[in-house]
Amino acid sequence: MIHNFLTRHLGPRQKEIQKMLSFIGVESIEELLTETIPEEIRLKDKLESNTPLSEYQFLKHIQALSNNNKLYDTYIGLGYHPTITPPVIQRNILENPGWYTAYTPYQAEIAQGRLEALFNFQTMVSDLTGMQLANASLLDESTSAAEAMSMIFSLRTREQKKVNANKLFVSDKILPQTLEVLTTRAIPLGIKLVVGNELEVVYNSTYFGAIFQYPGKHGKITNLSLAVRKAKSFNLKTIVAADLLSLTLLEAPGKYGVDVVVGTTQRFGIPLGYGGPHAAFYATKEDYKRSIPGRIIGQTIDLDGNPALRMALQTREQHIKRDRATSNICTAQVLLAVMAGMYGAYHGPEGLKSIAEKIHNDTKELEKSLFELGYLNVNDFYFDTLKVKCNAYDICKLANLTNINFNFIDDNHVGISLNETTDENSIVQIIKVFKNYKVVHNDSSIKAEIVDKIPFYSKRETPYMTHKVFNSYHSETALMRYIKTLERKDLALNHSMISLGSCTMKLNAAVEMLPLSWPQWNSIHPFAPNDQVEGYREMLFELERDLNKVTGFHSTSLQPNSGAQGEYSGLMVIRAYHRDNNNGHRNICLIPSSAHGTNPASAVMAGMKVVVIKTDELGNIDIKDLSDKAEKHKDSLAALMITYPSTHGVFESNIKTITNKIHQCGGQVYMDGANMNAQVGLTSPALIGADVCHLNLHKTFAIPHGGGGPGVGPICVAKHLSKYLPDLKVSAAPYGSALACLISYGYIKMLGGDGLTKATEIAILNANYIKKRLEDSYDILYTGVKGRSAHELIIDCRPFRESKIEVVDIAKRLIDYGFHAPTVSFPVAGTMMIEPTESENLEEIDRFCDAMIGIREEISSSNIELLKNAPHTQAMVTSDEWTYPYTRQQAAFPLDFVSNNKLWPSVRRVDEAYGDRNLVCSCNPIEDYN
Repeated sequence: MIHNFLTRHLGPRQKEIQKMLSFIGVESIEELLTETIPEEIRLKDKLESNTPLSEYQFLKHIQALSNNNKLYDTYIGLGYHPTITPPVIQRNILENPGWYTAYTPYQAEIAQGRLEALFNFQTMVSDLTGMQLANASLLDESTSAAEAMSMIFSLRTREQKKVNANKLFVSDKILPQTLEVLTTRAIPLGIKLVVGNELEVVYNSTYFGAIFQYPGKHGKITNLSLAVRKAKSFNLKTIVAADLLSLTLLEAPGKYGVDVVVGTTQRFGIPLGYGGPHAAFYATKEDYKRSIPGRIIGQTIDLDGNPALRMALQTREQHIKRDRATSNICTAQVLLAVMAGMYGAYHGPEGLKSIAEKIHNDTKELEKSLFELGYLNVNDFYFDTLKVKCNAYDICKLANLTNINFNFIDDNHVGISLNETTDENSIVQIIKVFKNYKVVHNDSSIKAEIVDKIPFYSKRETPYMTHKVFNSYHSETALMRYIKTLERKDLALNHSMISLGSCTMKLNAAVEMLPLSWPQWNSIHPFAPNDQVEGYREMLFELERDLNKVTGFHSTSLQPNSGAQGEYSGLMVIRAYHRDNNNGHRNICLIPSSAHGTNPASAVMAGMKVVVIKTDELGNIDIKDLSDKAEKHKDSLAALMITYPSTHGVFESNIKTITNKIHQCGGQVYMDGANMNAQVGLTSPALIGADVCHLNLHKTFAIPHGGGGPGVGPICVAKHLSKYLPDLKVSAAPYGSALACLISYGYIKMLGGDGLTKATEIAILNANYIKKRLEDSYDILYTGVKGRSAHELIIDCRPFRESKIEVVDIAKRLIDYGFHAPTVSFPVAGTMMIEPTESENLEEIDRFCDAMIGIREEISSSNIELLKNAPHTQAMVTSDEWTYPYTRQQAAFPLDFVSNNKLWPSVRRVDEAYGDRNLVCSCNPIEDYN
């Protein structure tokens, strides 16, 4: 039998499918679908698509497509630089499913490896920036800067709020893409940007903050200390967007008293990838720890008092704050942050400084050589970038003929940014371009001296990265073993099913991941000319077209680089539509109480006012409450945000009634695409009446979660909204995380329309099979009209409180059985939301169900301590002392299958509160280890 990709992607075999159908009481999948999805929203035609490619055919196809990309020596800069990914990191992290298939570390006991890697990342960023606190990464430099703007705006003093201080000074040396994103974010918040020279600006009481680039976009190092001091004299909070590698030579911004330092770690071994994914950083003062966006990894203790790591201060997250949140960030770029942190550990402080010094010295040598040819560099001080005075058009044209990219600044200047990959031959080739242009601006007989190009007031004096982890693993053997040590502490999809409701932890096929390591895809600058990226443009265009077909919509933008970014982008499109139609006053956004916390946070960020809609006892939207509130606000109604199937895992039968009502009242319908894995090929956002949706490519379309990122959250829109897509500037790169889009492209091309539909059908079948197996042991909280679930289901754990068992106890006990807990206490406190996906076979699903039923029997046996002590570590089980009222066998090997593939948690249950009371978010100095 010839196996196509579909048979590799789907878990159940045909015999298993028939067995499952029989068990749940239907004759066919079609009968199950009829009982699950309202007939009026079923697609009548098959999903149009290409003939599915086999894995072998796809690799040939993607290789041929990659040949349409041209690999030039790139010196464009502007925040993106060629770098060297150490092979030990590429092979053992980027290409390792033990790292890229893990989930966000909410279950700390089985995520200590990732948490330690992120702890290292935070430490490295804090040290290099000179700040007290750093988060575990953000999406890109530009959005990180926008998050900083929002934070300092919300932290205005009472006096500043009283006079409505709403101006942010922006240095004219800021990266152009950052200025664009700041502009997008500023408008709905009522912030006014004032762009100018940081040393010439005249501040007054209308300003609340200032942002500077260090070094500037064209390479110049300005006097940051002076600029910050001037802003501080007017009580303004300051942001610095910094090049992290340059901070090995330039003084840490924190030494100057800045409030926030942002940037990207792309130079730390992360491929260009036509713009992403890359891990941004965000560092700030400890005073702002409850306002910082994103996630912070903090140290705590476990039940035995031993050190452990966890995500700290989780109440800051938008799913708690909802419409009071100043940020909708719930995702990070964990996989990329782990790589960047390991790059720092591999090279260490001296190695990083050596790389930076080589780049800087090469730049000085290049300046000298160009001066001797008669070309003037107008940057008096710089780290790695020259701004060369010349006929820029002619020089760039000559460079193009020799496969070199410079930054065309204006008619009279080109930028040349050197990087880690620059060698002696690279410089020779650059010089040759200028030699071939026969014009001399200076007397070439004058010999330039190499003088100090880092000003004395900016030289680094503050020590950095003195911690043991950055001074221990400089051989490949040592780093390989360290990476493996951390990997062993984590549970990822290569160990067992991760049944997280709303998160869709499906197979991330190896064949989809392979092209990410190919230089024809990962070594392209996001601002490379279009004629050099024809392969990328064809792939991205095809992906957009396929997503249009899946959603039934007219147009797609791939720019948003997370689901939360997609939400914000979709609402901004709706906002633009209303304003274009003289309805700028429409600002009410209706959101069901069961919605993801990012929904209300995104609405507030888009300048809307949230009105919450009730849900009924079945988990559906309360039609009367929605109708009443839509009518009440019909003159100012902007949008409804809805998840479909619902956040409760049900295809609501009244969905068309709901969307029609919103349209009648002048609003637009935004559909959160978190549950698209139950829609593809069977229904569509357009068919249910939505106007715009975002899609989580890291869920439905197979991009791996990577421990909490990368994500891609494109938006798809109806025809009447399509003209607003080109105006979107929501991420740093034109196509967001373009490299990761290769994965979804491959997923669609190898499945084809029928395969995509079949995947959805099996996802629904697997969920209903689990429902049937568990319903005698647990109450199923919500179902559809005919008693069916969609692709996920919610079990109610609240009745066990009578036995003094909480849902968290069940979650921790599952670890002993070798499973990551389903989604806990969302969307209903005290419940678990289970989603098996289509990639899990019957044997694995049965193991999970056996574990859940086993835990239910443990609860019935009133052996409370068995659950309260969970998870059980190897040290605990092998201890000479055992004082518990159950056996070691019951603790560690509750079912026979566990012994065949035992995962030992590395710590006992962590103390959540202790970590917040005693916040420690970076490593100890190396002296503590002596």
